[in-house]
Amino acid sequence: MRAKENAAINQLFEKLECRYALRVLWALKDGHPQTFRLLQDSVGGITPNTLNTRIKELREAGFVDHGSEGYVVTPSGADLLRRLSDVPAFASRWTTGRMKTV
Repeated sequence: MRAKENAAINQLFEKLECRYALRVLWALKDGHPQTFRLLQDSVGGITPNTLNTRIKELREAGFVDHGSEGYVVTPSGADLLRRLSDVPAFASRWTTGRMKTV
């Protein structure tokens, strides 16, 4: 992998590794706007302060925006979520496999 690609991947992972960042994006994956309170309920277990911070970071990264009806993913955020669409199937296989080995 070229250094430039590696740097881009590291920058993306740095944004997504922040606690709850992926959960916030995932909660918005259906494309329907969510108010702050609804988004907080959708993510579950996140404090208002942490949610504010994650929203700010995800907005700065260009993944989330705020419209008149609430928070939504941007086209870039939707593209990322499409690329992560295999995660549920993988997670299911992974957890099933782990249960067999325990």
